[in-house]
Amino acid sequence: MKYEQLAKDIIENVGGKENVISVVHCITRLRFQLKDEGKANTEVLKNMDGVVTVMKSGGQYQVVIGNHVPDVYKAVVAIGGFEAAKPVDTEAGKKDKNLFNNFIDIISGIFAPTLGVLAATGMIKGFAALFASLGWITDKSGTYQILYAIGDSLFYFFPIFLGYTASKKFGGNTFIGMAIGASLVYPALSNLTSGKALYTLFSGTMFESPIYITFLGIPVILMTYSSSVIPIILAAYFSAKVENWFKKVIPDVVKTFLVPFFTLIIIVPLTFLLIGPIATWAGKLLGQLTVAINDLSPIIAGLLLGGFWQVFVIFGLHWGLVSIAINNMSTMGADPILAMAFAPSFAQIGAVLAVMVKTKQQKLKTLSVPAFISGVFGVTEPAIYGVTLPLKKPFIISCIAAAIGGGLIGVFDSKMYMLGGLGIFGIPSFISPTEGITFGLWGTLIAITVAFILGFILTFLFGFSQKSAAEADRQSQQATAEADAEEELLGKKEIIFSPFNGEVKPLSDIKDAAFSSGALGAGVAIEPSEGKLVAPVSGTVTTLFPTKHAIGITSDQGAEILIHIGMNTVQLEGKFFNAHTTQGARVEKGQLLIEFDINGIQSAGFDLATPVVITNTSHYKEINETKEKQIKIGEPLLTLINDSE
Repeated sequence: MKYEQLAKDIIENVGGKENVISVVHCITRLRFQLKDEGKANTEVLKNMDGVVTVMKSGGQYQVVIGNHVPDVYKAVVAIGGFEAAKPVDTEAGKKDKNLFNNFIDIISGIFAPTLGVLAATGMIKGFAALFASLGWITDKSGTYQILYAIGDSLFYFFPIFLGYTASKKFGGNTFIGMAIGASLVYPALSNLTSGKALYTLFSGTMFESPIYITFLGIPVILMTYSSSVIPIILAAYFSAKVENWFKKVIPDVVKTFLVPFFTLIIIVPLTFLLIGPIATWAGKLLGQLTVAINDLSPIIAGLLLGGFWQVFVIFGLHWGLVSIAINNMSTMGADPILAMAFAPSFAQIGAVLAVMVKTKQQKLKTLSVPAFISGVFGVTEPAIYGVTLPLKKPFIISCIAAAIGGGLIGVFDSKMYMLGGLGIFGIPSFISPTEGITFGLWGTLIAITVAFILGFILTFLFGFSQKSAAEADRQSQQATAEADAEEELLGKKEIIFSPFNGEVKPLSDIKDAAFSSGALGAGVAIEPSEGKLVAPVSGTVTTLFPTKHAIGITSDQGAEILIHIGMNTVQLEGKFFNAHTTQGARVEKGQLLIEFDINGIQSAGFDLATPVVITNTSHYKEINETKEKQIKIGEPLLTLINDSE
């Protein structure tokens, strides 16, 4: 028992076992109910190593310990022979079951940090295509090649960028994620497919795959992973799980290099052997299904393909359809599949334009402009990930408008005769090399116009509110602040983000000397305006009191954060509190941790002023508080500056 002597000294100085009626603990202190407080040696306890201070409140004799109070409490109970308090039954660990919202959260968290560069490169790529189409430059010129290299750089090497952001979202080492992504687009592996195959697997089926190399005798099905999304996201997810397991079993002295070593040696081959091929085959299966539906009814095929195309793009499943379209063009001279997928980009930019016109959020308006421009040229990722998907309804409306556009293309039996440009530069692809301009081209122009107008009008009228814009702006600012903090500060500083919406107050306003004096650590107080507490950082829940009124989190960078909802709320015994996490759980910044009933707590007579303190304050050179008086979830609250700076 590490705290055996401390426990003996505490029991002795509260008047001995016989003076103790009961003892419980909260997040920071032992709460004794004594027969006679006069028998307690308060000054001795205050000066004792391991005790922060002593307080008397509400008929309780409180010995303030700090974060390790659960361990001290166990020692006190064991040595004193006291009955341990039973945890209050709560709904801890219940998770949000709204799969769509969870999906949006994951996608936004992974793609948000790339949005600025994504929009910029998309515009440059579009302008390069525009200049070439107008004859200002040729696609063989050095100017075009450099512009196209800039524009295509992020898209081509997308797995590397997403390896970083996905690993960060899933709680893994970001550089391991980048290494996995780089492996997927490694040029030497990509070039192997130009040689002679060793043999072919699954001949005669849609899964037919030539084998060029093996790994430990196991055939490797090489796919094209440049610009892909799903393989690296899945790989990053499994990588984080494997990495965290190795962190637990590998000794600290060799953890720095052995954890990445074993994670990479497992995940990279697994991705090439299993994860990547399965994702690609899913796309091929989708393509076969689409052809079957088109043979049954072009109108139904157009509705389904147009409506779900953007979803396919998000999951990287559209490549199976592209391969079928290329085959159709080579064997039949024309393809109806990609023709039906031509309307979604115009529906998307219609929705983005509506957001851009209507929003009063400057951040969202600024992001919408380049997203719209790149979308005109057929590069819709900035529009999807930066504008419509975070707002939810505009994305759904754009899918509906795209379905109608796709259905019209099916009605007009439009076909693409070549793989040309994207967006407006794709229109010439509908001109037949032999018949010239046909009704199919005019039908396509009608379809994309309808999709654009519907996307704009429906989003403007029904799919967008200032409240949702404000939330999207907040999410964008939060993601930007987090990315900037990590890139700029390089471990010398750490930002603790607000876990609440509410009013910021000095810690000295707290009606509890242990907090207001700073004895438990530097920080601030927040008067919550909404009964939700979210994770202020990504890290681990090191302490969650059974009554769920307080929580301790250790960030990935080592900050120990204590959040105590209200004062003396331990006396509510869990009433009005509902936890959505458990002690020891991994949490991500912004994740909902605790919900609480503000009105219920206040009606019961408790003060809701909530301290947010850094309990290992001594580890930092400075702890700077926000200057804002009102704060929202995800906005910077405290800036910690390390001694090592």
